[in-house]
Amino acid sequence: MRIRALTVSELNKYIKKVLSSDPILNHITLKGEISNFKAHGSGHFYLSLKDKHSKINCVMFKGNNVKLKFFPENGMQVIVKGYISTYERDGQYQMYIEEMEPDGIGALHLAFEQLKIKLKKEGLFDPDKKLPIPFFPKKIAVVTSPTGAAIRDIISVVTRRNNYVDILIYPVLVQGENAGLEIAKAIDEINKNFTDIDLIIIGRGGGSLEELWAFNENNVARSIYLSKIPIISAVGHETDYTIADFVADLRAPTPSAAAELAVPRILDIKYTLQTFYDKINFSLSQILKEKRNKLIQVDETKLQIHLQSKVDEKRQTIDILQKDLLNHMHMRLEKSKTRLISSITKLEAINPLSTITRGYSIVFDEKHQRTINSIEKINKGDCINIMLTDGIASCIVTKKEKEDYFFERISKFEIKQ
Repeated sequence: MRIRALTVSELNKYIKKVLSSDPILNHITLKGEISNFKAHGSGHFYLSLKDKHSKINCVMFKGNNVKLKFFPENGMQVIVKGYISTYERDGQYQMYIEEMEPDGIGALHLAFEQLKIKLKKEGLFDPDKKLPIPFFPKKIAVVTSPTGAAIRDIISVVTRRNNYVDILIYPVLVQGENAGLEIAKAIDEINKNFTDIDLIIIGRGGGSLEELWAFNENNVARSIYLSKIPIISAVGHETDYTIADFVADLRAPTPSAAAELAVPRILDIKYTLQTFYDKINFSLSQILKEKRNKLIQVDETKLQIHLQSKVDEKRQTIDILQKDLLNHMHMRLEKSKTRLISSITKLEAINPLSTITRGYSIVFDEKHQRTINSIEKINKGDCINIMLTDGIASCIVTKKEKEDYFFERISKFEIKQ
C-alpha cells in the first residue's frame, strides 16, 4: 500500500494541531531575556526570549499588550504566559504571549521607573517650569473622590485655618481603570472653564501602588505640566511618591498637609499685621519724639536770625529777577519801536499824499469814479478832478498831447523848479 505524500501546508497544519492539543504547550509559563524586540506599527510586539543556550521567537498581539503597565525592552528579564503554536506560512513554531511581567520586580514598579525616566528627560520635572503657589488663594479647586477621607481632611484644615477661602470640589475616580482619564480631564476643564480658581489640589488617601496608580499615568502627568493654574499634589501617605508628585508645582506628603501649605492661617496673618503695626507705630513715635526734642532745643533768637537771613536772600533774588525782567522788557520795546519806525518809513515811501506834496497830483474822473493815468481814458471836453495838497480842482479837458510832448514839458518844468 502506497502512502499519499503530504503537502507542506498539510504538514504545517498537522503540526499546529498537535502542538495545540498538547496540555503543557497550550498553557505554558516561560521565563527568559528579551532580545530582538520590535513594536510593529500594527500595535503587535515581536521579540525573542532567550537563555544561555537557546531562544524562541514570540509574538504578543495588540489586544494583549495594551494591558501592560510597562514597556518591554531588550535585555529585560520577564516571565510570560501563553501557548506554543506554528505560523503555518513559514513552518516555524513560536510562542504567542498573552501575559507578561518583569522577573524579580513588579510590573507597576517597572512602569513607574520607566515613565519617571522618560518624563524627566522631557523636562516635566524641571524646577524652573514650576509655578509659584499663591500666598493667599481666594478659591481652591480640589480634584479627588467626593466620598473619601482626603476631601474631609482638606475641608476641615482649610476652614479651620482660614474661613475666607472658597473650595470647589471637582469629583473624580481616584482608582480603577478610568481614574487617570477622569483626573486629567478634570485638570484640563478647570483650566478652561474657571477663571476664578487660584490653586488646584489633586490627591487621595493612602493605599497600595495599584490603588495609587491613577496618579502615575502619563496623561495625568501631562495635564499637570500644561496647567496654567498652580497644582499641589497630595497622594497617599508621606512615604508614597507618585509621578504626579514630581510634575506638580508642589508636593504635599498628605492631603491635610496640602491644605496647610495651600492657605495661610488667618491668626498668623493678623499677628503679623499687628506686629508690623506696632513696629511702625513705635518708629513714628520715636521720630516724633526726636523731632520734638530738637524743636525744644532750638534758640529762638538764632531761629529768627536764620529766618530773616532766608527772607533777605529771597528779597535779593526777587530784586535781581525784577531788574532782569525790566531790562528784558526794555529790550523788547526797543526792538518793537525799531520795527515800527521801519514800517512807517516804508509806508511813507508809498503814501500818495507824500507824492502830492512834492508837486505831483492825482487825476480822477468824477463821473466814473476812477483814477486817470493815461490820456486814452479822457477826451476833449471831459470834466476831470485834480487832487492837490490842499484841495481838489475841477477842470475841463481842452487839449490832449502824446507822451513825447508830455515828457518834454515835464523836463522843462523840473528845470524851472
